[in-house]
Amino acid sequence: MNKTEQLYEGKAKKVFATEDPNYVIVSYKDDATAFDGTKKGTILGKGAINNRMSNYLMRLLEKNGVPTHFVEELNDRETVVKKVTIVPLEVIIRNISAGSFAKRYGVEEGIVFAAPTIEFSYKNDDLHDPLINSYHALALGLATADEIEQIKQMAFTVNRVLKEYFLTLGVKLVDFKLEFGRLSDGTIVLADEISPDTCRFWDAETNEKLDKDRFRRDLGGVEDAYNEMMRRVFGE
Repeated sequence: MNKTEQLYEGKAKKVFATEDPNYVIVSYKDDATAFDGTKKGTILGKGAINNRMSNYLMRLLEKNGVPTHFVEELNDRETVVKKVTIVPLEVIIRNISAGSFAKRYGVEEGIVFAAPTIEFSYKNDDLHDPLINSYHALALGLATADEIEQIKQMAFTVNRVLKEYFLTLGVKLVDFKLEFGRLSDGTIVLADEISPDTCRFWDAETNEKLDKDRFRRDLGGVEDAYNEMMRRVFGE
């Protein structure tokens, strides 16, 4: 399958049309942004790591009954995926307090929740992705009640599968962001990516951060953290 025209360029990826209208090619970049794009940088090798890791995890989720947009990995940076219309909701699952949750509610990082939490953000750059609830999503016509229920169930399944998987690698899955899309027939599938860009990973023994927080917070060792996650997933 070959790229034809570029359809979109975002903060971390480019999307290209193919000769088949049902499929697109996603190309992952090394560009890094944080805080609504106000902080910019480059994380060498990030595109290849995120592409390969995301594809591996999508395949794992497919085996566990979660439909995804994944079709075929072309090379280190490019993957064929099913063309979807993204549901404009960012779905955030949290297992441990960290980041904006800790800041918003005035609690320390590292509190392990009795049960995972879920929250939605309205995917809108101009509005800085505000937090919303399912009633707001219905009122704004972002998704139907059935779609929201499907998305919630799929998100919790993703969490259960990935939390167990990462623990076998000595990694705590602290929290993560998911995006979902509609296929042309309306089927909801998991889309976007699952990577150190979209997840918080802490070493299970030391709580060392192994994700994009090292870039956000100027902690140093950003490439090392991404490479360490790659090593744990692929043994490389």
